Amino acid sequence: MRRPMVAGNWKMHGTRASVAELTQGLSEMLVPDGIEVAVFPPALFINEVVDGLKGKGIIVGAQNSAIQPEQGALTGEVAPSQLAEVGCKLVLIGHSERRQIIGESDEVLNQKFAAAQKSGLTPVLCVGETLEEREAGKTLEVVGRQLSSVIDVFGIKAFANAVIAYEPVWAIGTGLTASPQQAQDVHAAIRKQLAVMDAEVAGNVQLLYGGSVKAANAAELFGMPDIDGGLIGGASLNADEFGAICRAAGN
Repeated sequence: MRRPMVAGNWKMHGTRASVAELTQGLSEMLVPDGIEVAVFPPALFINEVVDGLKGKGIIVGAQNSAIQPEQGALTGEVAPSQLAEVGCKLVLIGHSERRQIIGESDEVLNQKFAAAQKSGLTPVLCVGETLEEREAGKTLEVVGRQLSSVIDVFGIKAFANAVIAYEPVWAIGTGLTASPQQAQDVHAAIRKQLAVMDAEVAGNVQLLYGGSVKAANAAELFGMPDIDGGLIGGASLNADEFGAICRAAGN
């Protein structure tokens, strides 16, 4: 049975003081039974967050990792093996900001996906369409292609050890949110695409929704049959708000 997951992506936010305050707030939060809670701090603060949340039942992940699993001559990058050593369990792969602003291609993301798994990290593959693509009726085509780019190289079994996050680009940080039914329709299509190749993998993989999820709309979104939780942006920077979202998933 799939466990709900609520994951907080802190993006490029935080100072030593604010991260310490947020970590303290999270350490005091009661994690509801039966759900997984994760946070993705900036790489600079991963050690502090891992130490501050030790024994609290909250998973720590990284927002990015290198295309090769082991350390080496790749200036400015962090190897997934290094992330695993300091206590990371998850890593985001293919967030729209990395695809669109940084310009990471499917080929690069595939390398990161494989390197993460080889190092013992669980990749959280982010997929989603732009507003123009949605208005053109291409949502399922775009999301399907992003999934197929991984499946075509590594096979469907790669998703036996991965999480998928559907984040419509037009709803990230804009205050706009896909309606629960819009989000469910895409999640159902993702699960169907996987099920054609392996029903067991499709039935077990956690599908998260991301895009301006807040305490006020979390319960309705998480109540959809194929939405297993959320990848939370801005709301994860407030421990009280994030805790309320976690409780919505627990209910």
